[in-house]
Amino acid sequence: MTTFDDITPKTIEVLRANSAVVGQLDWLFINRDLNGRVRFIVPESVEMSDVCREQVEALYDVLADRIAPHAYPKGSGILYESSREQVCLGVSAFLFGDFTNVWLIDRLATESHWETIADEAPGAPRIVFFSIKGGVGRSTALAASAWTLARQGKRVMVLDLDLESPGLSSALLPPDRQPEYGVADWLVEDLVDNGDAVLDSIYATSDLQTAGSIYLIPAHGGDPGEYVSKLGRAWMPKATHQATLETWANRLNRLVNRLEDMLKPDIILIDSRAGIDEVAAACVTDLGAHAVLLFAIEGQQTWTGYRVLFSHWQQRGVITQIRNRLQLVGGLVPDDERRTEYLTALRGNSFALFEDTYDEVEPGEVSDWSFEEDDDNAPHAPLPIRWNRGWYGLLSLQQRMVQVDESEVNAVYGVLLNFLGRDVGKEHME
Repeated sequence: MTTFDDITPKTIEVLRANSAVVGQLDWLFINRDLNGRVRFIVPESVEMSDVCREQVEALYDVLADRIAPHAYPKGSGILYESSREQVCLGVSAFLFGDFTNVWLIDRLATESHWETIADEAPGAPRIVFFSIKGGVGRSTALAASAWTLARQGKRVMVLDLDLESPGLSSALLPPDRQPEYGVADWLVEDLVDNGDAVLDSIYATSDLQTAGSIYLIPAHGGDPGEYVSKLGRAWMPKATHQATLETWANRLNRLVNRLEDMLKPDIILIDSRAGIDEVAAACVTDLGAHAVLLFAIEGQQTWTGYRVLFSHWQQRGVITQIRNRLQLVGGLVPDDERRTEYLTALRGNSFALFEDTYDEVEPGEVSDWSFEEDDDNAPHAPLPIRWNRGWYGLLSLQQRMVQVDESEVNAVYGVLLNFLGRDVGKEHME
C-alpha cells in the first residue's frame, strides 16, 4: 500500500534508478496536485523526439505503478511546457531530492506556504511571537515586552493576528479605549476596496503610563459585530483590476506597511496564531520578520510540532533562510528547585531540534552556525520566562498591567527583554 508519505521517497528511488533518462532532460517538474496525485511536466522538445518521449513515458509508467493511487493514469500523467518560466508562473518550485534538474511543485489548498521565506522588511524590526500550542504565556510575554519598550520611550506597534482566538487587546486596552474596528474588519473591507474607510479606526493607543507609546491593532473592534462571518472572508484572495488575484497574506502585508507608514513605530510586535496553519505561516514567513520567537514548554507535544515544521523547512531547502531569525523561548519555567532540571531538558530537546540545521565545519574554520549545546548565544538556548502566580490565571490582564512595576517585569521577563534590546534590531530602535 502506498500512502501520501511514500510519494517522495518512492519517486526519488524511481528517478535514481533511471538516472540516465532523467539526466538527459533540461528540466523535469514533479507536479503534485491538490488531491496528492503526481504528474510529470517536461519540455515540449521531449514530445517532438520519439525516442526521448518514449523513454519519459516509460519512466512515468514505472513511477505510476510504484505510487498508485497517487498518480494519474498512464497516458495522461505527462504535461509538456515551452519553458521552466511558464511552469513556475504563480507557483513555488523547489529542487527535488539531490537532483540538480528536477523540481517539485506542491499545490496546496491554502495560499500561505511555510517554505516561502520573505526577506526581512525594511524599516522597524518586526518581531513575531509564535508557538506550536497555546497556553504557553506567549501573549502575556508580548504585552510585557510592549510595556517595557514603551517605558524606554519607544513607539511600539502591536498587532493581534491570532484572529481565531483574539484577546491581546484586553491586556493593553481598557474596554472604553477599544477601537471601532480591527484587523479582520480591514481584511474584509479591502476585498471591496473599502479598506481606507476603516484604516484610521482599527488602532488605539494604550493608556498605560509610559514615556513612549503603544499602538494596538486588535483582531476586532470593541463591538465584534458579525465576527464569525467576517473570519470566513478575511482569508480570501482579492481580485485586482489587472484580473489577477492578490493573496490574503500579501493583503495583510500591505496593511502592516500602511500602518507602519502612519504610526512610525520603532518596533513592531506581532502575536501569531499558534499551530501550523496558513495564518501562522503568514506571520512567521510572509511578513518579513526580523526575529521569530519560538515559545516552548517542556513536553512531547511541543517538540513533535516543532520537528514537523523544521522537517518541512529542511525538505524544501529553506532552513538556512529562516534559521538565523529563530530564537527559542522557554515558557512557564518553574520558580523553584525544579528550575535547573526543567531548563536542562528544554535545552537538550531544543538542541536536538536545531542540531541538523547547524553547519559542520572543519577544524580551524569559523562558522556563525557551529553551535554547541551549551552555547548560550545559540538560537536553541532557551530564553527563560519564569512562572509567576501574579501573571497567570488573571481575569483582567489589563488591570494587572496598570499595577505592574518594572522590577517585577524584569524578574519574570528580564532575559527575553534583554534579547529584544540587545540582539533584535537595536540599531533601528536607538
